[in-house]
Amino acid sequence: MALPIAVQVYSVREDAKADLRGTLTKIKAMGYDGVEFAGLYGYDPAEIRDMCAELGLTPISAHVPLAALKKDPKGTIAQYVTIGCPYIAIPHLPEELRPGTDGWAPTVEDIKAIAEEARAQGIQLLYHNHDFEFIRLDGEYALDMLYREIPALETELDTCWINVGGENPAEYVRKYTGRTPVVHLKDFWGEKSDDMYELIGIETKKPQRPSGFEFRPLGCGLQDFPSILAAAKDAGAKWVVVEQDKPSMGKTPLESIEISINYLRGLDW
Repeated sequence: MALPIAVQVYSVREDAKADLRGTLTKIKAMGYDGVEFAGLYGYDPAEIRDMCAELGLTPISAHVPLAALKKDPKGTIAQYVTIGCPYIAIPHLPEELRPGTDGWAPTVEDIKAIAEEARAQGIQLLYHNHDFEFIRLDGEYALDMLYREIPALETELDTCWINVGGENPAEYVRKYTGRTPVVHLKDFWGEKSDDMYELIGIETKKPQRPSGFEFRPLGCGLQDFPSILAAAKDAGAKWVVVEQDKPSMGKTPLESIEISINYLRGLDW
């Protein structure tokens, strides 16, 4: 039996910015069961809650910047409690807070405090990885250290970035059995390079070099999704989330996420 499928609204962010209700209506018509937000597009939390209820979409989660959670943890988390999200996720870390920098240790402590505040409000904090957490600190991946240090934190494993980081996505998902309620499904083509983060709107200080790297709709790239989906089910995942940071192959963002859900619905899982 397949898991319910959501889409990260960031994948269609320009459409959502222009017409959130219309975009969510199209997402529902494609067959998605839920959505994961990345911003509220000028709506207040109660309006988002009501809009999702009217359209029959479950607001499963939201990507919330660490800076906002640090500035006002109680108030920021409360917004997503109002919406009805069972999860919120820290989506990304700026370079100065990443593993291997002086900002990493205090960031771990910040995330620990935010996770506890989230639990106090009845919502589960997740951490959404990229590839930079697959740096070894004292012989251990920084990502593993983060989860070991913060028992109140659960995973939102991004299977594309796990692959780019040098690990097998299915095996890594199984590693966090019982602690991986939401799994991100993302496909790609090409090789790891210094310019990848430009594709998700993150400027990098590193020199760029061409790589041919691009994000693709599910089933159009290098990922082995049958094994990833089997691992997600074995690990006890509650949801899988389609995400494509930037369109490719001449497709629009909406066309890309429709290809992805049609691919998933065509699999026997």
